[in-house]
Amino acid sequence: MELTKHTHATVALRDGDRTLVIDPGAYTPNSADLVAGTDAVLVTHDHPDHLDVDALTAALDAQPGLRVWAPASVVAALGEHDGRVTAVAAGDTIRPAGFDVTVSGGSHAVIHADLPRTDNLGYLVDGQLFHPGDSYAAPGVPVETLLVPTSGPWVKLGELVDFVRAVQPSRAVQIHDLMLSEVGKGSFAQFAGQLTGVELVTLADGETITV
Repeated sequence: MELTKHTHATVALRDGDRTLVIDPGAYTPNSADLVAGTDAVLVTHDHPDHLDVDALTAALDAQPGLRVWAPASVVAALGEHDGRVTAVAAGDTIRPAGFDVTVSGGSHAVIHADLPRTDNLGYLVDGQLFHPGDSYAAPGVPVETLLVPTSGPWVKLGELVDFVRAVQPSRAVQIHDLMLSEVGKGSFAQFAGQLTGVELVTLADGETITV
């Protein structure tokens, strides 16, 4: 399976002719193009950096085969589109574009006590790659490749380190990194590597690795 990291939290997975896009958000300039080139989309939660409502709505109207799985709040924002937009919750198992996906999580990480917490889901793909959305909640099973958010108003380095330690992946990859400079990305990678023993890989937007 190939992983392509796009701007911020958006990733695309490919296995042969099967493709899956996770979190095509409004902060990702090519979200519409990514959605146009896939048959399946997963959304972790309803914040705009993870969900481009306009791009996904247009794609659902234009692509009869497109399917979307997401929390109920995202389904409410997009509409059901004749059952092609499906609400999922922690504990569900689904097969978007033929990938085996287990859903976990529950709530977005705390930004501030005065702000309500939205639903947030994590997706474990083919038992080997985990996208947590905006949360450091561990999936509870061994993970080969862990996607690790490194910027945002809720992110804290100490919690990131504890997340990687809890999951103990073979490899960790930075995502949700748009708010960091190159120096900031390097700093997070250095601290995380020192404190966890797991390299925190930094990919350029558009870069692809095999997972």
